[in-house]
Amino acid sequence: MARVFSGIKPSGEVHVGNYLGAVRRWVAQQDDGECIYCVVDLHAMTVPHEPAALRAETRRLAALLLAAGIDPDRSILFVQSHVPVVTELTWVLNCVATVGELRRMTQFKEKGRGQASVSAGLFDYPVLMAADILAYDTDEVPVGEDQIQHVELTRDLALRFNRRFGDTLVVPRATVPPVAARVKDLQHPTRKMSKSEESPQGTVLVLDPPEVIRRKVRAAVTDSETEIRHDPEAKPGVSNLLELYTVATGATIAEATEAFAGRGYGALKAAVADALVDLLAPVQARYAALRDDPERLDDLLAHGAAKAEAIASATMQRVRDAVGLLPRR
Repeated sequence: MARVFSGIKPSGEVHVGNYLGAVRRWVAQQDDGECIYCVVDLHAMTVPHEPAALRAETRRLAALLLAAGIDPDRSILFVQSHVPVVTELTWVLNCVATVGELRRMTQFKEKGRGQASVSAGLFDYPVLMAADILAYDTDEVPVGEDQIQHVELTRDLALRFNRRFGDTLVVPRATVPPVAARVKDLQHPTRKMSKSEESPQGTVLVLDPPEVIRRKVRAAVTDSETEIRHDPEAKPGVSNLLELYTVATGATIAEATEAFAGRGYGALKAAVADALVDLLAPVQARYAALRDDPERLDDLLAHGAAKAEAIASATMQRVRDAVGLLPRR
């Protein structure tokens, strides 16, 4: 079975777009490969952050992933900073990477645009990402189109390292999963749902209480017509509600359209709200149990870190031997 690595940054709360578009896929792919999932807290430090918030968001995200169905008996789930050997590998890879190729990284250009000063970490985080992938002898990295460049850099660094020092690192490949649910903002249905602080009323969070979910869906933007049909260009708000209903219930667009024909937008919104509440209820219940038992959460993360560290330490030992570092007695 191929070894698969995916990481997610603890910055902002998880919304239903994240859950439906990525996390549910992570849960499903546990049956298809040897999966390693990482909460990349070190990546969250590349921009200004509050220490207490970072710690809380890291724990919340780890608990949510477990609550969503990541099984620590079938997968490895851990926090990035709990395997510090990865930062050692980052330094070695920094000595293989070039400034020129890091300057060409699209996301660095976008995030640094217009800023008088950016951290060296923001410039260098693609190398840390490469270390995350290479430390675990990863075969496949499922990414969206916007992250392919980072996996290509990882491949380049691994190939360059192997040419210089011998066959040491596994060269991964990027895989682009099938297009998942593209959940749109309830208040701005022409753009995707994103962090809640950007559009708090248009973003449904996985941990929103049922009454909050219902209120946000009731206030969703539609149009001045009354016909319920799927037409993303002419009726983006109604189309978004139909799509939310289908991904939450498993119905097709045609089935949903037929079910709500002639019933009005109020009935559609009520059904979407019910479907989201039902979908998220078991996740919220499991999350609450983990939140109320922090020792169990810590044990599960420690268990995952131990398994991840065993893999990364073996990789790092090969790297040390290859580059000529003096063994420690």
